[in-house]
Amino acid sequence: MIKLPSPNIGKVSILVAILTWLSLLFVDITRIFGLLNQLESGVAPEVSFILEITFFIMVYIFYNHSIARNERNEFLNLIWRGASTGLLALGISLLIRLFYYLLGDSRLATDPLLKNFFYHINFALTTLFLISCTLLWKRLILYQKTKKIVQQWQAFEILLLVSMFFIFFNKNTLDYSFLFGLVFITIFSISLSVNLKWIPYLTFKEKWKSILFLVIILIATSYLFVEVLSYSDSKVILVNLTDNLFLIGLFSFVFFYSLFSFLVTLFNLPTSSVFEQKLIEAINFQRLSQSIKPGQSENQVLDILIDSCMSASYADAGWLELRNEMDESGFLHKRFIENEELHRLFGLINETKPFVNFDWEKEDNENKVYQGKIPHSLYKSALMVPLVVNQRTIGRIYLVKEVKDGFNKEMVNIISTFVGQACISVENYRLLNEAIKNERYKEELKIAQRVQRSLLPDTLHHDDNFDICGFSIAADEVGGDYYETQKLGENKFVLIIGDVSGKGTSAAFNMSQMKGIFHSLVQMNPRPSDFLLMANNALSQCLEKNHFITTSYFIIDTEKKSINYSRAGHCPTLYYNHKKQESEYLSIDGMGLGIVRSNLYKKFVHEKTFSFRPGDILVLYTDGIVEAKNSKGIEFGYERLKTVLNTSSDLNVEQIQNKIIQEVYKFIGKNRIADDDYSLMVIKFK
Repeated sequence: MIKLPSPNIGKVSILVAILTWLSLLFVDITRIFGLLNQLESGVAPEVSFILEITFFIMVYIFYNHSIARNERNEFLNLIWRGASTGLLALGISLLIRLFYYLLGDSRLATDPLLKNFFYHINFALTTLFLISCTLLWKRLILYQKTKKIVQQWQAFEILLLVSMFFIFFNKNTLDYSFLFGLVFITIFSISLSVNLKWIPYLTFKEKWKSILFLVIILIATSYLFVEVLSYSDSKVILVNLTDNLFLIGLFSFVFFYSLFSFLVTLFNLPTSSVFEQKLIEAINFQRLSQSIKPGQSENQVLDILIDSCMSASYADAGWLELRNEMDESGFLHKRFIENEELHRLFGLINETKPFVNFDWEKEDNENKVYQGKIPHSLYKSALMVPLVVNQRTIGRIYLVKEVKDGFNKEMVNIISTFVGQACISVENYRLLNEAIKNERYKEELKIAQRVQRSLLPDTLHHDDNFDICGFSIAADEVGGDYYETQKLGENKFVLIIGDVSGKGTSAAFNMSQMKGIFHSLVQMNPRPSDFLLMANNALSQCLEKNHFITTSYFIIDTEKKSINYSRAGHCPTLYYNHKKQESEYLSIDGMGLGIVRSNLYKKFVHEKTFSFRPGDILVLYTDGIVEAKNSKGIEFGYERLKTVLNTSSDLNVEQIQNKIIQEVYKFIGKNRIADDDYSLMVIKFK
């Protein structure tokens, strides 16, 4: 049996498009030739309309295939492709204008055959430009696609297809029906033009380039539109191909999407960095970490995980598959899917590549992600991530969407981070339970307690200009909170407080690393911002993946009465102004150490300096204080902490510290166990 080679859609469509355009040119020139020689050509206008529609469809198929196969579909590359096509169409149109200008009033300048030839060239190039831009905009609109956006685009494509055949209805006249159709397409175009989720992922340099390319597209669109309108009253053009609802509708769509993209990109320049999105993901990750408390069960952790993953990926359904110690699988925490449909879909997914390549017994399942298309009537794409705890695969998380290729790179990355953090929490939970049951683990935790206590300072450095005291207690046997002071000179003192992500022994270990880095760097007497940069660089080399440390770093100069400080994602410091008799939180931005592990971290480091007066008070604390919850799940909060300081500002530092701790324990209840570490430093200036 002979196997026929599959045709290349791109080559076939462009070949048919060229032949169609040549046929269109031949038919229209035949009409003009017959008119000049007073002969009846016998070619009806409908022939040109059919060839025109065929040309539109072939060009549409060619660009759709070309863009889909192109591996370089970065945002900037897509915009440049549209701009380059516009430059080509604009340039050739201007050359034609220049050619006729040079001809002046010569006989050749009024030759109808030549004018008709150049008209068809402009028509072809304008069509190529508009259709290519339309399909490029499609890629941008569907970047983070949901079912609603996909359906909206499909409806728009159907509308464009109908508009191609509108020419048979209105016979190429700009009547009210044409204007009504154009207004409808314009409204649809504007509704699609608000889908600009790709813009925040551009860097500052890429945004400037995209603005330039969009300006080129806007200029080309405007000029070519004016050029098209100029043909409407031309007596030389027997069958006007450009007074077409499809073509004019594309002008509207390309112009409005380019204009909206230009304006939004321009207004986003001050916040231009791809790491803005990474920062949002880091904040979401931090929230997930803070919501997973040691007192929660493994089941609660996984419940939070499925909700976080579905929110990050806009999934239409999802569930968890877990294996018990007998290697028996079961489903739990399903979302938006019934049991019967779940089992049917689960069987279909397991028979589909790349999911069939998964092996429960593999030791390298950690950080792996499986995704692909599924042959289901409703759900078109699926993603599966193994849950690995202590080098053993305990389960899998499944997410499905009703659109094809529904999971992009950014979604996959954040889901992997969520799964990693959840697995760490589950592992810590299991280790903690084992430690309670096993005497050997108890002894190890006692040793860890002693080590951690030795890491916290016995005395805090100060002079006669201020008093200071510190307090720390771990929610578990060991914790990750850290504070310390250091004397830099006769009148200079350094204060630092930090909170390590995670819980248990891993947090305590990372805390010891932070202490070592602090003692090494403080000898260099760096500025607060320089300390954070150097500490982030050092921690990037040794801190475990998916771990980070928040910290605040202060330098107090008692001679100048000044405080210089920087913040790395830590809780805002509470400052009491004795003169104003009120408290406020120091506002300065910053990102946790170890989140961005490159030189780009310096973009997130800021430094401020302010003066203090006698009676002023600084309160440095960790998030366990403000996030302490009572039996109703209500947090202690920032306002309560501020109120406690305002009412106890006349007390000494030890009394203020005791008052804050008493109020926290009073709020959560005497019999309630703390669900996070409590650490506190109080400084009062004399």
